[in-house]
Amino acid sequence: MALRVAVVGAGSAGLISIKICVDEGLEPVCFESSDDIGGLWKFKDSPEPERTSIYRSLVVNTSKEMMCFSDFPMPADYPNYMHNSQLLQYFRLYAKHFDLLKYIHFQTTVRSVTPTADFSLSGQWDIVTVNRDGKEERQVFDAVLVCSGHYTQPILPLSEFPGHETFSGRCLHSWDYKDADAFRGKRVVVVGIGNSGGDIAVEISRAAEKTFLSTRQGAWVVSRMSNNGLPLDMTSITRLNNILMKLLPSNLVNWVAERSLNQKYDHRLYGLRPRHRLLDRRPLVNCDLPDQILQGALVMKPNLRAFRDSGVVFEDGTVEENIDAVVFCTGYKASFPFLPPALSGGPDKELTLYKRLFPPSLSKPTLAVMGLFQTKGPIQPIMEMQARWAVRVFSGLSRLPSEKKMLKVIECDTKRNSKSYPCPRQAALYVDYMSYLDFMAGEIGVRPNLLRLMLRDPVLWVKVAFGPCTPYQYRLTGPGQWAGARQAILTQWDRVTQPFRTRAVPEPESRSSVLFSPLLLVLGGAVITAVKSPKSLRIF
Repeated sequence: MALRVAVVGAGSAGLISIKICVDEGLEPVCFESSDDIGGLWKFKDSPEPERTSIYRSLVVNTSKEMMCFSDFPMPADYPNYMHNSQLLQYFRLYAKHFDLLKYIHFQTTVRSVTPTADFSLSGQWDIVTVNRDGKEERQVFDAVLVCSGHYTQPILPLSEFPGHETFSGRCLHSWDYKDADAFRGKRVVVVGIGNSGGDIAVEISRAAEKTFLSTRQGAWVVSRMSNNGLPLDMTSITRLNNILMKLLPSNLVNWVAERSLNQKYDHRLYGLRPRHRLLDRRPLVNCDLPDQILQGALVMKPNLRAFRDSGVVFEDGTVEENIDAVVFCTGYKASFPFLPPALSGGPDKELTLYKRLFPPSLSKPTLAVMGLFQTKGPIQPIMEMQARWAVRVFSGLSRLPSEKKMLKVIECDTKRNSKSYPCPRQAALYVDYMSYLDFMAGEIGVRPNLLRLMLRDPVLWVKVAFGPCTPYQYRLTGPGQWAGARQAILTQWDRVTQPFRTRAVPEPESRSSVLFSPLLLVLGGAVITAVKSPKSLRIF
């Protein structure tokens, strides 16, 4: 009898989890608390409690070829960096193509997930759900995939700033932000320089009288575009670059990369330069922020220290008066209230996860938490690989180490990451993009064998070894092999260039080169003859 797997959430992670369960012969049942798929990428005009929320103008920071599902390329005419509405449309195409909607129970909330009485033998879970009519239902499942995301509990640190109680302006979190209309003609402070903070500060600065971006540490700012206007991740995330990064001294690589960035705009001059080196943390991806600073519409400031009646004080002692609003882009707290409290054994009561996926304390590895990680690369391919690995573990086709070994790995990973992320929580969350993908691929049996590929298919080997590490690489062989993976890799650059082909660009007129014109040849010959003749050296 097929294993029944509960999938909590129908966002991108939930959809891929359903599909992989079906592929592996499992029986998925997905519970989605809202009335639609998409999760984070489903825009709504007003935020709803306990749900994710995005702003109207949000555009992805990962190009379409790097973030697509590994066996379902995005349409060739899609832009390389999509608006959130277009990404949601891609999810709809995916769900329709693989007939996934029939497995989803919409407007059904998971209230609790608890081990059954015989969990040590069966590994099963007792799950209580509540549907749209308030009816409670209890079911038993063989495994659970948690895909509910962790952007539902905004962190609004007002208590850290004296004077906020009497501040006359408005304080809000980026979770509440939708567009800049409410800030037109006003003076606004944005706190935090993550990707959301950068986007929101830029957007508000186009409408506000003045916008201040307050940052504790600064950030290295990179554009979505690389050389020749190509997507940055397509040119930088390659297996060759990954090898070079491990072989070359990190100080040298940082120096070269930082020098290249500073040639575009000096990070020190612009007030952006952080304390950390470029490769130590994920950079801020924003094409417009330096330009807004150059125009004076956006002003960089140090960390916020306190509020005044109508103004704010920064750590350097400077004061800005007549501030109308302060937008906190200060992140989220991961919250899974339906899970057993015993799984939250971290320093701040956060989930402790082996390889950012499996709780090591479980006697039976039949629960996995998706998406709870940070990385410098695309998010989507990692979540897909997590789902593939988790399903293999549930089915007994892949085994985990002992609890002692898993805890040791967690400790070592956190210690290694603490050099770049002093905060223990952030250090525990970080994973190296390609190393993490290849590790999971090795556990599943889908990691590309470059030597074998070079001998059997040199053309494909060149694309895999030296080209972008697109998700199709993990469908070339092994479980879940996709017959279209090779062709998808060979044509990936065609889909990158397709959106640009909207105008026939005229070729330069063909003219004979001036270097080979008859007149120039005659004059050149005369000069050479004169130089060779001694008589030509006479002075008249």
